[in-house]
Amino acid sequence: MQNKQTLLKAYNFRHACKIFDTSKTINDDDFEFILETARLSPTSFGMEGVRLTVITNKELQKQIKPLCWNQNQIDTCSHLVIFKTKTKDLKPHSPWVEQQFAKRGLPKEAQEQYMQVYANFHQTLKSQDIYEWGARQTYIMLSSMITSAAVIGIDSCPIEGFEKEKLESFFNIDTTQEEIALVCAFGYRVNPQPKKQRMALSEMCEFIR
Repeated sequence: MQNKQTLLKAYNFRHACKIFDTSKTINDDDFEFILETARLSPTSFGMEGVRLTVITNKELQKQIKPLCWNQNQIDTCSHLVIFKTKTKDLKPHSPWVEQQFAKRGLPKEAQEQYMQVYANFHQTLKSQDIYEWGARQTYIMLSSMITSAAVIGIDSCPIEGFEKEKLESFFNIDTTQEEIALVCAFGYRVNPQPKKQRMALSEMCEFIR
């Protein structure tokens, strides 16, 4: 029961913090805890194709701000995280995919069968959807990070408002290999949290018993 209440308290604490206290910095131990929950997050087929760029340099955050709709979260936060997804490496039968399946220690026949299931799945995707599929994995990781941050009293704000191509160019990202999917700011709030507004479970859930 205590664990349940701890988690519910974190969910009630969490909100999209729009401006952070620039006088406060997340310590290394706390942010490594948040990153560890990211590392342990699930990904489709266990491909682990998400890559993170963590920015604490304030000058760099200021430079990035105009590429993120000049949102205050970008340069008031303690840690700014850029979520990227691999693209080329996620294609069936790539060396990366073979490596990911091989490290599971499966018998060769089972590994080949699993890789064929993976290839069949990707036949249902258009080539341009490799990015969309990979990007969805970043949201799973984001959820882990913002929840674990809330558990230890750290605020966050997921950000989809940014100019993707310009941000990728700023970081000299080879977009044939990976692309930016998401940005998230972490830090400590300045203003009180607004009242959380959520629909009732009865509106959200349908039960079939």
